[in-house]
Amino acid sequence: MDGGMRGRGSRFGSLFGDDMFTSFGRGGGGSRFGSPFDDDVFTSFGYGGGGRPMHQSPGPRKAPSIEYRLPCSLEELYKGTTKKMKISREIADASGINNTDGRADAHRREIVRCKTMLEEILTIDIKPGWKKGTKITFPEKWNEQPGVIPSDLIFIIDEKPHSVFTRDGNDLVVTEKIPLSEALTGHTVRQNTLDGRTLTIPINNVIHPDHEEVVRGEGMPIPKDPTKKGNLRIKFNVKFPARFNPEQMAGIKKLLTS
Repeated sequence: MDGGMRGRGSRFGSLFGDDMFTSFGRGGGGSRFGSPFDDDVFTSFGYGGGGRPMHQSPGPRKAPSIEYRLPCSLEELYKGTTKKMKISREIADASGINNTDGRADAHRREIVRCKTMLEEILTIDIKPGWKKGTKITFPEKWNEQPGVIPSDLIFIIDEKPHSVFTRDGNDLVVTEKIPLSEALTGHTVRQNTLDGRTLTIPINNVIHPDHEEVVRGEGMPIPKDPTKKGNLRIKFNVKFPARFNPEQMAGIKKLLTS
């Protein structure tokens, strides 16, 4: 996978270093009647010689989450899509024959560990209308280490810039360039949508430079109810002529004052 990771693991380096195979706590002296075990039977389960609970060591800690940026086009976020991500992570294997760390378990047996690299394909179903910052979490899908709960792997949706539209919440915004003549006499907008349709929007009123035409229901799908959509908002960039000749000036003046 490319950049965007925070932290290190597998091929990107290891995050963890604790060991869960520590021996059980041992309390005071053994039974006066003797014991077939190396220590008092109660000691092996976290009790002192008199059967009283000893201080329990804290459980395994949770490794910090790993975050990965997932770029998506506006078309993918409009229609929805499926992405497959290949990951490689370390799996702890207590049955291996390598990487002996010299420690022993409660029965004095040497613990042998090895690491196995596991490749997995994760499937991410991107729903119509998802926004930048949406998070998809795969619990405990990172390196395994003794005494550590593996990191959650989190993909964060990122929206690629679009050549035509900008997104404003659930709305889509587009800017239409028109000459002054059409701003004064009427203009028809023909706009291609993200799903391949062409909208025809006639505007017969005078279009001021700050005018915004709203086409309801032609924006982005609303994630909680994909049958509903935001709006398409059309802004206008009116191109004014650099100059008029005297006849044009007189004609415009007469038109605007009549």
